[in-house]
Amino acid sequence: MRRYIIFAVLVAMLVGHGLAQTGETGDVDAFQKALEEDGFIVQEGEIGYFDLIKLYDSGVLPSAYGNNPATKYLAYFVPPALGGTVDERIAEITKTLGMSGNTSAFWHLGPDEAVVFVGQTPPECRYFGYENYLLGRTYGTEARWLFANIADSLNNQVINTNGTPGDPYNRTTMIVATADRGIDERVRAAARSAGYSDGMMNTQVFPSSILNMGFENDSDTFAVFIRPALFTDKEAGDDYINNTPATVFRLTPNTTAELDPYGYPELRVKGTGETELDLTDDLDELRNAILERYSDLKATELPTAQGVPTGIDAIQRGIDAVGPSNDAMYLWTANQAVNSPTPPFFDTTQYYDFLRNPPITLGNDTNEFIIVYGVNHVATGKATYSSFAVYGADVWNGVGTVTDADFSGTAEEYLPDNPNAKYLYVYKIARDCEGEPNCFEIPSGIGSYGIEMDQPIFIAWRGYLESATSTGPSYDEIVYDRAIKFDPAG
Repeated sequence: MRRYIIFAVLVAMLVGHGLAQTGETGDVDAFQKALEEDGFIVQEGEIGYFDLIKLYDSGVLPSAYGNNPATKYLAYFVPPALGGTVDERIAEITKTLGMSGNTSAFWHLGPDEAVVFVGQTPPECRYFGYENYLLGRTYGTEARWLFANIADSLNNQVINTNGTPGDPYNRTTMIVATADRGIDERVRAAARSAGYSDGMMNTQVFPSSILNMGFENDSDTFAVFIRPALFTDKEAGDDYINNTPATVFRLTPNTTAELDPYGYPELRVKGTGETELDLTDDLDELRNAILERYSDLKATELPTAQGVPTGIDAIQRGIDAVGPSNDAMYLWTANQAVNSPTPPFFDTTQYYDFLRNPPITLGNDTNEFIIVYGVNHVATGKATYSSFAVYGADVWNGVGTVTDADFSGTAEEYLPDNPNAKYLYVYKIARDCEGEPNCFEIPSGIGSYGIEMDQPIFIAWRGYLESATSTGPSYDEIVYDRAIKFDPAG
């Protein structure tokens, strides 16, 4: 008898735990049913890794468009609108990435529709963000690629989940992406009836005041990407990328109702008033120490400039922003930012000659290398994570990255008596590091996962999420990173 009592207690505990979990996280099937009962047509989409290098290597895209080697971006793959079909070229992208043939990472959205993410956030990592993009727009008869973020992201510091404040990882969340307040309220009501709490719900606004919603020839094309960066547990991170425990729904109301469009959302303010600029003298001292160490070689100091415009700047000018986020700052070894209108799926070799003229290449001579140095923006509190990546300047293929986790102690070797050296870093880029520490080897002979020795390269820096502001650092408050190319003298 005692065994039966113990068994009954265990069953009760397990059932009770299951009910508690349902109460905390909601029931996605009940949510879908509630939406349908409220008059929505519900189409389920997919979430998958948008592998730019794979798409380029497969011949589906003409370029890699500045993929971030530190981050595998996930995309919402959304079914087409009712009665619609997926464009043939888009379908090839979807197929190559292993997704269903009837979804697309690039889609139109009606003014009374919504796309809803339901599921878990990424496991613990240095940063994650959910970002809405205006991908394409038609100007008269000219189709252009904008790839411009529309507003702020939902990042790991601001997102609502079923976790406690400060614990946003591996938690259930719901994100409603819509242009309409009334649709948002109906979706939230259906979610509450299915056990989802208001505290885990989020809205990402498509502000119709600056967008062309709908399904006409001149309607805008949208995308949503998820950026999880630098997982604490790589295996858990890979599992999340490959088997994302979430889904997306496209919601279309059965009947039309009066629209109640959202206005443009309030933005988080960049900058704290505290800057890195007092480290400029220290960085100049580090520069001199680097030049002195390699004084027997020819030194070419590469320019540094902001790499991309903000999304709103690009939207207003009709230029390609190349996928920025308000959560980040972007620098690269060039003397200007991207600034051109481009067609969809443009070939980067036909644009931005300033990245390749004069060309910076890297051969296998032991006296030919690049030294990257600068302020460690994480050490100064200006970023949650920072990195630099090496790119082929023809197709913008990122082949490797070095993050702030590798920066610690690298400048003290050059400035042993400078107490501010702890805020600086130095790193070498070469073809063969010959076992030298703090050195990144550029691969070659492996397609677009490497860069051949005669191909031009550039360096790009990223700094994500100033903790004090929950958005990206202000360019006015950081000291720009730098790079020097060394070659054999004579």
